[in-house]
Amino acid sequence: MVRAIMLQGTGSDVGKTVLVAGLCRAARNRGLKVRPFKPQNMSNNAAVADIPGEPGGGEIGRAQWLQAMACGVAPSIHMNPVLLKPQSDVGAQVIVQGKVFGEARARDYQTLKPRLFEAVLDSWKKVGEGADLIIVEGAGSPAEINLRPRDIANMGFATRADVPVVLVGDIDRGGVIASVAGTHLILPEEDRRMIVGYLINKFRGDVTLFDDGIAAIEKFTGWRCFGVVPWLKAAAILPSEDSVVLERLAAGESRALKVAVPVLGRIANFDDLDPLRAEPQVEVVFVRPGERLPQDAGLIVIPGSKSTIGDLMKFRENGWDRDLLEHRRRGGHVVGLCGGYQMLGRTVRDPEGIEGSVREAEGLGLLDIETVMEPEKTVRNVTAHSTHFGVPVEGYEIHLGKTTGPDCLRPAAVIDGVEDGATSADGKVFGTYMHGLFGADRFRARFLESLGVRGGGVDYRAEIERALDEISAQLETHLDCDAIFAAAR
Repeated sequence: MVRAIMLQGTGSDVGKTVLVAGLCRAARNRGLKVRPFKPQNMSNNAAVADIPGEPGGGEIGRAQWLQAMACGVAPSIHMNPVLLKPQSDVGAQVIVQGKVFGEARARDYQTLKPRLFEAVLDSWKKVGEGADLIIVEGAGSPAEINLRPRDIANMGFATRADVPVVLVGDIDRGGVIASVAGTHLILPEEDRRMIVGYLINKFRGDVTLFDDGIAAIEKFTGWRCFGVVPWLKAAAILPSEDSVVLERLAAGESRALKVAVPVLGRIANFDDLDPLRAEPQVEVVFVRPGERLPQDAGLIVIPGSKSTIGDLMKFRENGWDRDLLEHRRRGGHVVGLCGGYQMLGRTVRDPEGIEGSVREAEGLGLLDIETVMEPEKTVRNVTAHSTHFGVPVEGYEIHLGKTTGPDCLRPAAVIDGVEDGATSADGKVFGTYMHGLFGADRFRARFLESLGVRGGGVDYRAEIERALDEISAQLETHLDCDAIFAAAR
């Protein structure tokens, strides 16, 4: 059987995704056929993986798409068999092996887990076919012992599949000794014996200053330390899966073009903005609730949303609709992506209550279109042609709803011969259902030139590859990767 090792964290956002990606690249560099796996993910940043023998595709977490890239293989729906996409404070859409399984409130979801575990184990077998090594990413923390009886994401999976665990502690948030030792203390013996060691992540400064910390952890736990990883600057280039990262993204130095992005409550696929952030002449500012959209922004991008009507109502509550109209009166440009595209129209209707109890909402009125939500979800990778700039683009679609109206006669792109999106009469506002648009280097360069900014010169895909190589090299330097891979069974 294929060998495997699993990374679990002392908490959420300790850097597991990046570490798994880096270890996947390190294993690949050693000639191993390596695959990523995450039993259960919770994220509205999704990617599309093709489903063999079926049209369209299925949804997986963006993190597993990145990790597949680190392995040098195509992403598979089986790399992330259960994906939860939050659409309210208490409920989420449940994706199983790439397809919509249903919706569940948090409490109800716990009763679903035994059924979902079978899908997890089925995908686990499929991912292992032809592989030498699987590197598994946990979710949250194994120390959430209140969730242990029905767990499918951490120790529930590790014990069932007999996968050894490396615990990851985040020193940047403080209390790392207590978090590692405390995890050891509260885990039941069955789970504790799955842990073969730990590593410390996000260390700043002289690593030897933590020698006494390692000694203390060993005294409390008896676990070996696989190493102390420094702050990985290259990680900032990689797509993020968790919107918690938006709390840490600060505006940089003033540049030729300021792009303002309102942080919607159910923001989705915000990695659409990463290629713009990589441009030397572009400053991307994420605007939180309670803040105004900056008056000096040349471009406002309304990103995707898992709850278009709900986020549209919050958009107004924040006063961003007034800021947006002022931006337009000043001659500013606006782009709407997926849910953001739907918000730019005259109305959004949800006659079947797919998103919730509100069946209709007035749109922002910058495009002469309207959207009607429909049950069938479009999920596919696409190759398209930009009607604005006459260049090819590649991306993906993940959306509900059909959009029509006069401004659709000025589409943003043509996908497989079908027009997509809409553009205002003056050309300064457009929307599209296609994610990944700014990742197309030629399109991005031409688009920025149309805004009076010198763009281009950035091969975004190559930048991600370089970042993965740099992270892998850092892990090889600061971790005992040989020991980690040897611990796999």
